[in-house]
Amino acid sequence: MLKKQKALATRVKKQDDLITTYDNAVSWYETNKKILANVGIAIAVLVAGGWFYINNNRTNNEKAANEFAKVFSFYDNGQYQLAISGVPEKNVRGLQAIVNDYGSTQYGNIAQFYLANSYFNSGEYDKAMAAYEGASLDAPILEASRIAGIAACYEAKMNHADAAKYFEKAGKSNTNDPNTAEYLSNAARNYAQAGNKEQAIELYKLIKKEHSSSAAARDAERYLDELRG
Repeated sequence: MLKKQKALATRVKKQDDLITTYDNAVSWYETNKKILANVGIAIAVLVAGGWFYINNNRTNNEKAANEFAKVFSFYDNGQYQLAISGVPEKNVRGLQAIVNDYGSTQYGNIAQFYLANSYFNSGEYDKAMAAYEGASLDAPILEASRIAGIAACYEAKMNHADAAKYFEKAGKSNTNDPNTAEYLSNAARNYAQAGNKEQAIELYKLIKKEHSSSAAARDAERYLDELRG
């Protein structure tokens, strides 16, 4: 009998615990259901916002690509001012307008890179540098070229120390880039002009060692002789 009473007491306790747990859960839910609802709404907004952003960004990237294709022929023909400003009467928007409207997209960034090149080739080095610095490029070769563009702006402004630093960074950013040896040679030249002959010598040696078949390597020995005096 005692065992039956203990078993019954145990079952009652478990039921009481279960009821208490249930009551607590219901109470917690009643207290926090507004918060839960708001969290659910927030998640739904975030999901919807993410979907809208991705689709909107894709659409804008396609628009930027189409606009870029129209204006690229002017850039390719060396008509840099037309490439920058476009030809409204022919419904061709310029690179600057593409960057203004679609600068956050992939093709908007590519347009910004070519806008920087156009400014550089037009002798507007400050605008070119700002455009180079503002571009974000996924392709390693284009990224190295962007860095080299900053270096070229510094060199054009006679700042050889910074030009050397950026040319070296471009040359060491992608070993598979066919322009690597040229970037390193430009870096060495600017180091020498900045008075840092030791670093210039090191880079010419590096070119001879790792890029022996390049045109820059063929010139490296002559430059080394000049630096060594």
